[in-house]
Amino acid sequence: MLSQQAFDDILSDAGKRIDGDIVWTADTGHYGAMRFRAAVLSAAGHPLFVAGWYRPQSSSLTYTVVHREVGRIYAINFGHPHTNPLTNESMGMKHKHYWTEAHGDAASYIPDDITEPWYSPVAVWRQFCLEFRIEHRGIMILPEV
Repeated sequence: MLSQQAFDDILSDAGKRIDGDIVWTADTGHYGAMRFRAAVLSAAGHPLFVAGWYRPQSSSLTYTVVHREVGRIYAINFGHPHTNPLTNESMGMKHKHYWTEAHGDAASYIPDDITEPWYSPVAVWRQFCLEFRIEHRGIMILPEV
């Protein structure tokens, strides 16, 4: 179990980084989809990685921060609307998930800090990294679908 304080510490840690370029590869299980996975390093030793998924045919883009011991703790989703189970509020085509000790990754909200559209995955990536305080020491290669 990840405590709320531990999640808050991860979120506020400005020492998180990804070393190297990010290259998308075909997701063989989903026609027309691309994906990547990258380790997130930190002096604090947080056991994290980031995964990305992009599928233009369904207007879908997702960046997910995964804690290796508890699963998804943070994500931006485009193209996957659902209802927030905590509030019964409808989440639109763009929403974020975040960890709470009481509800895991079920909490979600409609963000105003991600202003780029789903079809600009590199620009969304830059905003996502800035917001989650990850320094990407490399470039993201534009996915070729």
